[in-house]
Amino acid sequence: MTRPPASKGLLQKDYHMFDRTKAAAAGLLAASLLAGLPARAQPYSLPIATSPAAPPLPDAAATAVQQVMAQVGVAAFTAPDFRPGLVRHMVLFRFQKAVTPFQKAEIARRFLELAVDSRRPDGRPLVLSIESGIQDSGEGQDEGYEMGFLVSFASEGDRNYYVGRPVVTAPGFFDPAHDAFKAFASPYLAGAMVFDYRVAAMAQPPSAAKPAKGGAARRK
Repeated sequence: MTRPPASKGLLQKDYHMFDRTKAAAAGLLAASLLAGLPARAQPYSLPIATSPAAPPLPDAAATAVQQVMAQVGVAAFTAPDFRPGLVRHMVLFRFQKAVTPFQKAEIARRFLELAVDSRRPDGRPLVLSIESGIQDSGEGQDEGYEMGFLVSFASEGDRNYYVGRPVVTAPGFFDPAHDAFKAFASPYLAGAMVFDYRVAAMAQPPSAAKPAKGGAARRK
């Protein structure tokens, strides 16, 4: 017995059901293939790609100092007669928020004690003087630094021996007292700035006019 031919409407309905079934199967196949892949974020939810941060360029002064030490040797570089002349070593401290006034005072006290404690193995002092003070400028340019120190040396060699690490790392060629102070103070600091210079020029106001020689004695 032959089946009567289907009407045109029924054929179109069958085709639509077939298309939906085919689409569903394709969706299941795609889902199974992607199941093992990590989920992809929406493009606009991703951070903007940037170039990796370049390492900071070496400080020119630090590079020059290391080159000089390599040329002359660490013993000569830290000798008391290496480049004699007045050298200033300026240090600024910025403290952690939790540091108390008592702790700041103790850091200042221990720093000033280096004028006595910083010595060479033969007992000779390294430091000419150490000054200290609290920032009180009203210019608004302190960048959070609260305490400053000015250390003076009679030569670059004394300064080099005193500063020690990270400039001089060879055992026996840096000041253990200053090294111990840095280890003590470091946990309290949020930042430190160091600026050294060799005194190349000095300007002073003219002294008060002196009376003429014998002027007072000639008056009668």
